[in-house]
Amino acid sequence: MRRRVLQATIAAVTVAVVLLGFPLAFLGAQLVRENEVQSLQVRAQNVARTVDFRIESDYPLTNRMLAVGTGGEGEIPASVIVRAPDGTVYEAGDRVQGRSLSVQVRSAAGATVLLYVSFWDVFWLSARVIALVVVAAVVAFAAGIAMAIWQANRLAAPLVYLAASAEQLGSGQVRPQLEPSGVEEIDLVAAELARSADRMAGRLAAERQFASDASHQLRTPLTALSMRLEEIMLTSAEPEVSEEARISLEQVERLVRVVDDLLTRSRRAHGGTTEAVSLLDVVHQQEEEWAPTFEAAGRRLVVEVEPGTQVLATPGALAQVLATLIENSLKHGAGTTTVRSRVGGPARAVVVEVADEGEGVPDDLAPRIFEREVTSGAGTGLGLSLARDLASADGGRLELAQRRPAVFAVFLSGVPASMRPDVVLPRGAVVSARPDRRRR
Repeated sequence: MRRRVLQATIAAVTVAVVLLGFPLAFLGAQLVRENEVQSLQVRAQNVARTVDFRIESDYPLTNRMLAVGTGGEGEIPASVIVRAPDGTVYEAGDRVQGRSLSVQVRSAAGATVLLYVSFWDVFWLSARVIALVVVAAVVAFAAGIAMAIWQANRLAAPLVYLAASAEQLGSGQVRPQLEPSGVEEIDLVAAELARSADRMAGRLAAERQFASDASHQLRTPLTALSMRLEEIMLTSAEPEVSEEARISLEQVERLVRVVDDLLTRSRRAHGGTTEAVSLLDVVHQQEEEWAPTFEAAGRRLVVEVEPGTQVLATPGALAQVLATLIENSLKHGAGTTTVRSRVGGPARAVVVEVADEGEGVPDDLAPRIFEREVTSGAGTGLGLSLARDLASADGGRLELAQRRPAVFAVFLSGVPASMRPDVVLPRGAVVSARPDRRRR
């Protein structure tokens, strides 16, 4: 939109300058030329009256009497030639060389007065007017561009804030804050977005309450059933009954894990905790936690994150994702482990990479590295799967960017530099990451 507003305004200013500037320059140049010709006509008439006066008064005609027509201060120099009634020619002023403009007047006594001026002198006067019009057009063009930029920013900035609020709403932050923009249509959309946020907040609250109630209602009978089966398994004298009780107990425990897993996934899907996170703070917290372990293993943990980088994420979830990747590098990698960030793409997404200098991921394991229970044998196979789910819950993604050496990349939504976090994001501290980690 910003580009379209700029293009439309610049096109309008260009059309106005072309339609008004060119005719104004042409008419200005013509007016200057006509004024100069009219001035020459007046000077020639003055010379003619002087000649008539001298002839009527029987004063002799001389070249000095023509000085009135050669031009004074601020006038174009002219060459004056007077042919008296008796045929005598009188001249004054420097002769004009090259192209010239002339004016001829015949006096009442029959004398002929001719004034010649240089064509280029008149041309440069006209050119000055044209140059003045061109300068005015450039100033008008610059003012139009400045106004277009101001208007585009005035219209585009609220839309950026509105898009960020929609992003917050989509990622679970159900009460985005947006100041009135002064543009009626945008404020109407923002008001409707706020109403939608309130409705979503009510629905999420109801769903969470239902999940909590369901968890309580399911856990109580399952716990009682587990205790009863354990009692039967321990007290029964018949081996067949004990074995059946043990099998039933395993099934109940499996059902409990399924319920816990479903509730955990539901909470992650609802989100609701994304905010402006200072990436450097989260990475430094992980560096403080993991640096001693790396030193004990004879390895280094290096952080290369630009200060001031902010992302939209859940603080605890982001810390857990980074902890999983760092611990995975410690267990399966070698050499120096580097955590670095970079900004890329038109949406200014932030990419966090965790790389080491090890042998990398085996070819047969790489396509399924994020599947549950897929492991090289040194872990449970759950860490990377849960880390990918946490990243997806915040609107990001976790990928294996490079196999050898291994480079894992976390793609996160960046906070635009033109956005004020206190306007479109929840108020309060930027982030305080919890020292939480999940081992792979």
